[in-house]
Amino acid sequence: MNIALIGFGKVSYNLVKLIKSPDINFTTSTEDRSKNTVDLINKSDVSVYDSFSQAIEDADIIISANSPSQAIETAEKYGNSDAIYLDLNNISPKTVTEINNLVGNFVDGAIIGKIASHHPILYLSGSHAKELLFLNEFLDVKIISDRVGDASTLKLLRSTYTKSLSVLLIESYDLAKSFNLEDEFFDAVSLTEGDDFKQKSLSRINNTLKSSKRKSEELEEILQYFDGNELKMVKTALDKLKQF
Repeated sequence: MNIALIGFGKVSYNLVKLIKSPDINFTTSTEDRSKNTVDLINKSDVSVYDSFSQAIEDADIIISANSPSQAIETAEKYGNSDAIYLDLNNISPKTVTEINNLVGNFVDGAIIGKIASHHPILYLSGSHAKELLFLNEFLDVKIISDRVGDASTLKLLRSTYTKSLSVLLIESYDLAKSFNLEDEFFDAVSLTEGDDFKQKSLSRINNTLKSSKRKSEELEEILQYFDGNELKMVKTALDKLKQF
């Protein structure tokens, strides 16, 4: 089986590490990729082609995992084949519907939790989702429904909470540092949030700051999809993210 990866960031890199089988070959390309991406590809057990068109030529499954802003363009370029097309970008159900109209054999996917963990959860929806149940051998796969868009809606709902909370956490931490009370801040909050609160918080802060552009795109997708709702905290979080 050949699985083509369009985009090669953390998601693709960790999927290759998780899905280890002599029967599965991963393909990708360094076409128009950054140096950091090329370095990740070179560290991975994948077959590399000069172009993505070549990489998907014999693919049974195509996985799009780059950025929300490129999801539709990627589908237009590489979704016209008989392969299963799995989108793992953090996009709105509206964007998912557009992609579903562009490609055949579409599966709506969302990774919940850290992809770098040993057991990330992959939520799927769509009529072709059952064809990916074999991935249960390598990670936890949950099919929500046969309706394209349900997986993305769940991911979006979760993001309204987690990404807004991350911005609030950064503000609280910065404020604590201004008083030289950052350690005491974590100790005090850990009384109610658990002993691993500090470790998880620092990891979340670091991740948010490193990927603020991508997270901003994700919040913009949320605001566009839930138009008319009173998402004041999400709007505030987006404004703050754009300052990082």
